[in-house]
Amino acid sequence: MKEIVEILTQRNETIATMESCTGGMIVNAITNIEGSSNVLKFSAVTYSNEYKVKMGVPKETIDQYTVYSMEVAREMAHAISAFAHSNYGIGITGRMNVEDPNNQGGDTSFIYIAIYHAETNHYDTLTLNAKPQSREKNKEMILHAIVGQLDFILKR
Repeated sequence: MKEIVEILTQRNETIATMESCTGGMIVNAITNIEGSSNVLKFSAVTYSNEYKVKMGVPKETIDQYTVYSMEVAREMAHAISAFAHSNYGIGITGRMNVEDPNNQGGDTSFIYIAIYHAETNHYDTLTLNAKPQSREKNKEMILHAIVGQLDFILKR
């Protein structure tokens, strides 16, 4: 994450996150780096559908695809980028092997990640499978995948 913060700082670019199942782990990793205040615009942890909608995710997208979908991850990434006026937005949603009585349907192991680049209106997406391990270990896996994807995006 240190290299990502350095690259964003050099380019005078910014990032924002809207996280669900990771509970703020991505923004925490960003803020652990000295100088992160130069690149971090805003972050939101939106566990509920209500607050995803309040932050700009269309309710119709949640209703059509479920809150645990790539479509919603993409909307989260776009909405947080627009809200914060940041160059990049990250959206993450998934269940990590837990049933959600309020949101039925779909595989409980999928984690959907979208990284939105506002200047090109382009999304990079990842779908991960939660492992049968602790939430903390799954969150670490997600963090490593996002760092790798951001590194790839910023160096291409």
